[in-house]
Amino acid sequence: MIKKHYLKLLDFDNKPTFLTKYLQASSLLRLQKIGFFCGMDFASKNIYNFKEYISRYDHSLSVALLTYKLTHAKKATLAGLFHDISTPCFSHVIDFMNEDYIKQETTEKYTKDIIMKDKYLIECLKEDNIGIDEVEDFKKYPIVDSPRPRLCADRLDGLIYIGTTWTQNLVIEEIKQIIDDLIIVNNEDEKLEIAFKSLKIAQKIKTTSEIDNQYCSSKEDNYMMLLLAKIVKILIKRGYIKYEDLYIWNEDDLISLLNMINDEEIRNYFYIFKTIQKQDIPGTNELRVKKRVLDPLVANKRFSKIKKIITKV
Repeated sequence: MIKKHYLKLLDFDNKPTFLTKYLQASSLLRLQKIGFFCGMDFASKNIYNFKEYISRYDHSLSVALLTYKLTHAKKATLAGLFHDISTPCFSHVIDFMNEDYIKQETTEKYTKDIIMKDKYLIECLKEDNIGIDEVEDFKKYPIVDSPRPRLCADRLDGLIYIGTTWTQNLVIEEIKQIIDDLIIVNNEDEKLEIAFKSLKIAQKIKTTSEIDNQYCSSKEDNYMMLLLAKIVKILIKRGYIKYEDLYIWNEDDLISLLNMINDEEIRNYFYIFKTIQKQDIPGTNELRVKKRVLDPLVANKRFSKIKKIITKV
């Protein structure tokens, strides 16, 4: 299994002792049934063929472990663990529903609220003498999150899961090569950034990012994201659920409702979502979505600059 192999490389069996208690927080455990691939685990197998189920819990855990492996920084590690704690059912589908196609960040604003409502989590933070404001904004830790085209733990972890599970241009054995090649450097702005030792591994991750961008900007993926967004919007409009429920329920709960609901329009849309053939995806893709550009550092130089030098020689 990809997850098992990956977690071993991130030293899960020897994880820091402070991390263990946080993994039992109910707000994090909910993420075990929130899929990394935005609800597409339930979509037509003619469109998606994931090799393994990856949850937002899996992603949060590996981001935290990757951050700790590279930094041994407690607060940054916890910020990495909590960075997706406000993920609603179907993840970025809800950003699509909110018409946030480019940044896909509308769902992040509830992070602090969700942490504050988790009494067990608050007690863990108090025990460690850590304030909520020190871990709720993961963007303050550049190793966890940095603006594109820079590399960070969140972005790298996503690319590893996407490359091995969805686009399948990465094989399991290459994960070790990637992890072993990572270093931390100061970038052009004197901020810490994850970099690679070798051009070869940087090229592999950059290629994975480019393939990811093709998949996520394809007419097929955008059609399916918009279709599921339409279904959720109708559910809310007709009072079957409240918007807030998306942050409380898990995806199994919502799928159970969709399978039982006696609403002809919703049932028809959901049937299409589950069964549509690739050749039946209508039209062309005109939706402007997030561009997944990446220009990682190789030692202390940008990949793009190195390639220019090589091209000129």
